[in-house]
Amino acid sequence: QVQLVESGGGLVQAGGSLRLSCAASGSIFSIKTMAWYRQAPGKQRELVAAITSGGITNYADSMKGRFTVSRDNAKNTVYLQMNSLKPEDTAVYYCNAAIQRSDWPPYEYSYWGQGTQVTVSS
Repeated sequence: QVQLVESGGGLVQAGGSLRLSCAASGSIFSIKTMAWYRQAPGKQRELVAAITSGGITNYADSMKGRFTVSRDNAKNTVYLQMNSLKPEDTAVYYCNAAIQRSDWPPYEYSYWGQGTQVTVSS
């Protein structure tokens, strides 16, 4: 069993900041890329930011300069620091991770968290 549990969402005023966390637990051998996605009402899920196990990051253009993704490999946790938030950042934010299991069969799977709501008021 592998689980991703997100935390840190909430309601914030425009211009404010939030920090999301996502912790992976269970039968984990290794975690490759960890990423944050978001889905606003009536829209498709989109990539926010991703980070490899070696720390290489990638951001969607609209998040560059405002959001920072980081991870603590010892804690199997990925973070998303969101600054200068805008009302259009309102969405459910999902954590995703490519995880190789430590139990049998030791395949790599893509796992999703349950999502955390971020609401930015104007």
